[in-house]
Amino acid sequence: MSTEGESKCLSEEQIDEIVIAQADDDTAWEEPILVHRATAVTISLPPELASRAAFFARLHRMSNVEDWLRCIIQERIDFEEAAFTGLKQVLTAKSNT
Repeated sequence: MSTEGESKCLSEEQIDEIVIAQADDDTAWEEPILVHRATAVTISLPPELASRAAFFARLHRMSNVEDWLRCIIQERIDFEEAAFTGLKQVLTAKSNT
């Protein structure tokens, strides 16, 4: 629903404003689509690593080791993405000088 002169790359804030403005307008929305969740991935861990993970899951009072590992992996990915974004900004700033 872009108009001429409107940037193709909208900021998250601009997208939020458009969605909020059109939230109650059924004509602004397409038909819903069905999205299938990707199949789960099974990862095999060596026994010693699995034992260590189970220990820390209990230490952090997680209900099971799978939940703890999911949380740890998510935290690490968030950290890596932030570091990558920061590095890109530094490299962009250096290339512009």
